[in-house]
Amino acid sequence: MADEEKTEGGEEGASADGAAPKKKLLSGKMLIIIGAAVVLLLGGGAGAYFFLFSSKKPAAEEHAEGEHMATPEKKDEGPQKIVYYNMPDLLVNLNAGAGRRTSFLKLTLSVELKSVDDAGIFEANLPRIVDNFQIYLRELRPEDLRGSSGFLKLREELMTRVQLAAAPARVNDLLFKEMLVQ
Repeated sequence: MADEEKTEGGEEGASADGAAPKKKLLSGKMLIIIGAAVVLLLGGGAGAYFFLFSSKKPAAEEHAEGEHMATPEKKDEGPQKIVYYNMPDLLVNLNAGAGRRTSFLKLTLSVELKSVDDAGIFEANLPRIVDNFQIYLRELRPEDLRGSSGFLKLREELMTRVQLAAAPARVNDLLFKEMLVQ
């Protein structure tokens, strides 16, 4: 009978010892899984909150608002103010060559200036800028404006001319609002 008690006690002790580590291991894994789920839910909720309720407007809305503003346009971006100056429409006849039909180019441009102070300098030099543009544009042929490479070349050439004529005003970019070749 002592042998039976020993085996029964040994079995009970073994099963008790064997079951206890399984419960602790299982509950430890569950805590890790539950903790990871809570972290994911909190992180996702915080991300959704900042995405949906941030006060900064998307870039598309800023550009849409800028189209309706008067010349010069002001944009607040950080500590400095960028100014968009709407140039007058340019209409020139292109160099068609001998025996060809006359072609015209209509451009509507906006110039991005570094600051509000540069807008005054730019406006004072506007006749010189328009003159430089007219001289260059009248020498273009309709073939020069075809395709994206022609468009990029036109932008580069006009940008060089506006930077030289508007100095010391700092011109950041030249934006095409409308370009029509007829």
